[in-house]
Amino acid sequence: MSVIGDGRIHHVTSPQTWARAVEEGAFTESTLGRSLAEEGFIHCCDPDQLDGVLTRYYADVPHELLLLTVDPELLEPPLLREVGDPATGETFPHVYGPINPDAVIETRVLRPPHARP
Repeated sequence: MSVIGDGRIHHVTSPQTWARAVEEGAFTESTLGRSLAEEGFIHCCDPDQLDGVLTRYYADVPHELLLLTVDPELLEPPLLREVGDPATGETFPHVYGPINPDAVIETRVLRPPHARP
């Protein structure tokens, strides 16, 4: 495991989950349907991984999604890059704790079929 530099990262969620996180002051969803407590970290991706993530994990989601752009420099919890797919060795950014909403510098609605913005 290694610490990532300052490149922006993404997380995909529902608009409702993000609105709740803003109200509560902490984002704790690991991925759709899974919490930070269940996974141990929050799944994120680099900008060049977004198309693959949307295709692999969100293609069948029938409702709007929200793309969060996170500035790692503003994150309070640790951010680590870890192998997400042992078969390919591809690494992904993982946030080890709740995302503080002020670290999210942009949000963008993704409508089915969740084409890249």
